[in-house]
This record gives sequence, C-alpha cells and structure tokens, in this order.
Amino acid sequence: MKKMWETIRGYIWWTHERGSFHYDVMVTLILLFIFVTPHFLNYKDKPAERSPRAKSVLVMPDGDSGLIFRVDARDVKGSTPEETQADLQRIIEPISGYVKIKRWAPEQDSKGNLVGYHVWVRR
Repeated sequence: MKKMWETIRGYIWWTHERGSFHYDVMVTLILLFIFVTPHFLNYKDKPAERSPRAKSVLVMPDGDSGLIFRVDARDVKGSTPEETQADLQRIIEPISGYVKIKRWAPEQDSKGNLVGYHVWVRR
C-alpha cells in the first residue's frame, strides 16, 4: 500500500526518473490529453479569419507625423466615396494598425484609367 502512494505521489510531483516506465506513462497521458480532447471538448478556439491580401500597397512617410499609402485600385471594390474609404481602411489597418484617414485621392494613368489611391493617414 505504501508503494502505491509513493507511485501516485511521484505522478503528482513528477519525481520519477526520466526514461522510467512511470515517466513514459506520464508523458503519454499528457500527449493523449493534448491530441484527443479537442475531438471531445469544444475549446472555441477558431483560427482568425483573414481577408485576402492586398495586391499592392506602398507606404511612404508624408514629412509630417503621418503616412501616405498607395493602394492598388484592384483591391478597392467600393462604388461610393463612403464604401471606397471603408475599403481603404480595411486594406490599411492590417498593415499599420488602427489609423485615421485624413484624406484620399484617386490616381489615374495617362489615359484616365483609375490605377490606385493615395491615402494620407495619421496614427
């Protein structure tokens, strides 16, 4: 009976020698707990949803304490100014954290096609 209590005490205080039978039993029980319990218990730990990455974003300092982002037009889906600004915010925040958009302006090529946006932000 005394031997059994010593064994149990050894499991609780982790005093068994490494490589011994009891040590291997403890390690096996821990590994079983780690790999088997997620099949029976819901830990509610879902991976974070990630939106598709922007195709092209360029960041430049504006000379003040802010930044200028150049965002590719293919990443912005908004049709109204409000939707466009929300899309720009959604694209910029994963890169720099929360920022306040001071202003933004469309960028056009020589033919007048929209190619991107310049966005001035402040942290």
